[in-house]
Amino acid sequence: MNASRLTPPVPPSTAHSAGRSIHALLPLPDRQDPLIALQGIQLRFGARQVLRDIDLRIYPREIVSLIGPNGAGKSTLIKVLLGLQTGDAGKRTLQPGLRCAYVPQQFELSPALPLRVHDLLALEKAPAALHQQVVAEIRLESLLEHQVSTLSGGERQRVLLARALLRQPQLLVLDEPMQGLDAHSEAELYHYVRELPWRHGCAVVMVSHDLHWVMQGTHRVVCLNQHICCSGTPAQVAQHAAFQDLFGGHRLWYQHHHDHCQHDGD
Repeated sequence: MNASRLTPPVPPSTAHSAGRSIHALLPLPDRQDPLIALQGIQLRFGARQVLRDIDLRIYPREIVSLIGPNGAGKSTLIKVLLGLQTGDAGKRTLQPGLRCAYVPQQFELSPALPLRVHDLLALEKAPAALHQQVVAEIRLESLLEHQVSTLSGGERQRVLLARALLRQPQLLVLDEPMQGLDAHSEAELYHYVRELPWRHGCAVVMVSHDLHWVMQGTHRVVCLNQHICCSGTPAQVAQHAAFQDLFGGHRLWYQHHHDHCQHDGD
């Protein structure tokens, strides 16, 4: 993020625990009713099965990493979660009045459309105090007068995340938000995402191809390949045959390949 850095984490109850796993830093509250639940979701695009027998629940203030090969249906599953895509069969249930926000992989804006960062954020009718908090946390002060179309990929992702947080979501969905970031900016943004449940009280569902994040920065991992191959805590998933076939040793960065993913019942 070059000259701009994210606000460093300073949760008083966890500052002494730097370097420990997400489970020590952010213990989950007692299990509550899910924010949203998918049951038996089936979806085909023509002759192609895209999602099969999907059962998934997202609980308050948990961080869920969604992994899978290209074409596994991750982006489609996110659209179903958000109600942007309807399954051919199955049920979607959500808490009444659930507030959701979404940060897509890409956001293209025509250079012919003059829109400053300040103007884009002002489209969200958030309290002034929250606006100031989010801008300060993500360190957007120096970008507020910039045209959105001129921002770098990393800067644009930060602005989109800020806009999503101004919606005060209970569920925040991030579809590979680290695309276009350099390694340092990526690490800072991962750290900030990890803090969102205590900073803003939201659950986070994030598509990620970063094994280090999946195993250190998340409460639950869901491995998808049209159906859910395996799911659970990072420790549980690490012991699953499908995960072990995929990753073996201790790689910190991975690309999840289709032809290595075990399918239940195959």
